[in-house]
Amino acid sequence: MIAAWQLYPHFMTDLFSSNAGTASAGITADERRVLSVTDLNRQARMTIEQRFNQIWVSGELSSFARPSSGHWYFTLKDAKAQVRCAMFANANRRARLQPANGQQVLLRGRVSLYEGRGEFQIIVDHMEPAGEGALRAAFDALKRQLDAEGLFDSARKRALPNIPAHVAVVTSPTGAALKDVLSVWQRRYPALDVTVVPTAVQGSEAEADILEALQRAAALTPDIILLTRGGGSMEDLWVFNAESIARSIAALEIPVVSAIGHEIDVTISDFVADLRAPTPSAAAELIVPDGEELQQIISGQHRRLLITLRAQLRERGLSLDKLALGLVNPQRHYQQAAQRLDDLSGRLHRAAIAQPMAYQSQLRDLTKRLHTQRPDRKLQALRGDLQRTQAQLKQAVQRSIDRRRQRAGETSRMLSNLSPLPTLSRGYAVLRDRDSTVLSDASGLSAGQHISAQLRDGRFIAEVLQVDVGATLNQALEPHPNPSDEKG
Repeated sequence: MIAAWQLYPHFMTDLFSSNAGTASAGITADERRVLSVTDLNRQARMTIEQRFNQIWVSGELSSFARPSSGHWYFTLKDAKAQVRCAMFANANRRARLQPANGQQVLLRGRVSLYEGRGEFQIIVDHMEPAGEGALRAAFDALKRQLDAEGLFDSARKRALPNIPAHVAVVTSPTGAALKDVLSVWQRRYPALDVTVVPTAVQGSEAEADILEALQRAAALTPDIILLTRGGGSMEDLWVFNAESIARSIAALEIPVVSAIGHEIDVTISDFVADLRAPTPSAAAELIVPDGEELQQIISGQHRRLLITLRAQLRERGLSLDKLALGLVNPQRHYQQAAQRLDDLSGRLHRAAIAQPMAYQSQLRDLTKRLHTQRPDRKLQALRGDLQRTQAQLKQAVQRSIDRRRQRAGETSRMLSNLSPLPTLSRGYAVLRDRDSTVLSDASGLSAGQHISAQLRDGRFIAEVLQVDVGATLNQALEPHPNPSDEKG
């Protein structure tokens, strides 16, 4: 880190070294180059900016001004010196703190000079609290350690249920994050069962409190645990970078969603959680479905199911109508039996005095005959016929499938007969020259030429020893003399 006052010696040396050399060389006043104030300030600015492109400076803010342009102008000082600073709107809108006089900060920027007033200044592009640098270093070290242990691996992270029934929210009961989450759920999915597990999210006792709250939330066996809080400085959110909390989240058997601070805030808890959301409201939307969209999906599926069922009922109704045409109406049998029963009952009543026992026996016989004419038994027989018809249809379909399979097998054998592979298996080969052109005659060959031969199971390179144009197949099949034997 370079303090602002350290810049002046370098600047003075670079700016006046040429003049000192000129004076020592004995050049007169008339021969000296005279600079205007504008030229002097421009050269000084260029010299400073070339030597100090980017620096870090720490100090105390004072004389802070925020004009309507949106730019920030202030003085950075320590016990012995001070330097003017400017932080333009395109840079200060990314700052994560609200600057105030007396605040200790760490700045990053480039050293320059305001030519209009000849004022030495720092053009700031980043500002953070003075203690944030040490926190950032500790954050990066812990992140590397846990990443090396595999706590951030996507393979160990679990998917969230599509439609959770119960969510436990670990957060401050008085924070804005809880209100935002509940508002989203009330709008999107009011049927969700929500349990708020209160905890401190900032301060010296927050770490132990959060660890206990996570265990209490897990004991409720919810579908999802949401760990959340609103935005703040790095110091405010530091408890969510604790190693103990990260390991506790990784050890839970229930999926954990982390939504800490704003979109630009990232904590160790975000990396180890099963899902990280940029804001508490975004986490609420990711956890539950949209109730209206879900209702539309269910309604569409219900309509499609009704259409399918109605079509099936129409088909079954037509089948039953066809079967009913071949049936005798059982109602007729019932009516005839009932009429005969009435007749016999009258006769029995008339003879009851003379022959009660005989007519009682006759009544029992007639009742048995009536039971034999019950329509449910005929319906049972018809159901049997229907089952046999269905079995015959199934057999016919299977026979059709078998025939098609047989036809496909025959086609496959025909294709196999057309393939060159069987020919190669009988001892033939495909010959190609150096240009991979297939050789069909010997007129283009010459002794010493290299050709490739493709066999059934491989390829080899051969050298042409002799060319016999016009040789018959029988001559080609005769044993060929070994060239080495002839030489011997």
